Amino acid sequence: MMQRPEPRSKRASSLMVRAIPTEPPPEKNLLDHLEDLRRAYGALDGLALLRAVLREGPLAGRTALVSSFGAESAVLLDMVATIDPAIPVIFLDTGKLFEETQDYRAELTRLLGLQDVRLVRPDPAALARHDQNGRLFAREPDLCCHIRKTEPLERALEGFSAWISGRKRFQGGLRSHLPTIEGEPSSGRIKINPLAPWSAEDIEGYRRLRNLPAHSLASEGYESIGCVPCTRRVRPGEAPRAGRWWGLDKSECGIHRPGI
Repeated sequence: MMQRPEPRSKRASSLMVRAIPTEPPPEKNLLDHLEDLRRAYGALDGLALLRAVLREGPLAGRTALVSSFGAESAVLLDMVATIDPAIPVIFLDTGKLFEETQDYRAELTRLLGLQDVRLVRPDPAALARHDQNGRLFAREPDLCCHIRKTEPLERALEGFSAWISGRKRFQGGLRSHLPTIEGEPSSGRIKINPLAPWSAEDIEGYRRLRNLPAHSLASEGYESIGCVPCTRRVRPGEAPRAGRWWGLDKSECGIHRPGI
């Protein structure tokens, strides 16, 4: 799956033109183009898919990358920076993140030359109403995720027709059959999952090939990194996301709604 990218200093200039509408469709009709997008780009993944959707067709100039700056985030961030470092990158600063994640965000932003990283925080009024003592995660973890991640992301995505996600099928659970191009009926947006078919080995191979720094917690057994209270190390033999919300009937934070 892994494709050899170009150096960060070089920007690709050629792209195969495919039969897909180039005029932005009305927002309410965007999902009508889902099958067109799949026919045009469904065989692509990784850098090739990103080049296609970010440079041509109805999603060009209307797409943001949502990144956690977590254990595997450097790969997708590097791909986007290779295409255009000015593409908006949305980072959900929940107020509960590891300090190492904040440091990693700053490091990758400098290294990759990212020009539009948007730090999005929870609504202070919502925190005051629902989480005065900062312990909502222990009482109602779904509500905690909603006010710290889902609501802020929805605000941040206003005006965008599509967003890029770093989910992979090998992570299991609801992600096991993830398409590379996904429709989100609840919002009317398109979701692009360029790394959906990549393996953990593909991810690590790309990171090493590009000499990208690793998240400092990755070497300590954190394979999936979220908020401090709801993240632990993954034990040998466990699934990659076993360290998230352990002991609860919960495997996703809620920002990834059912897709088509």
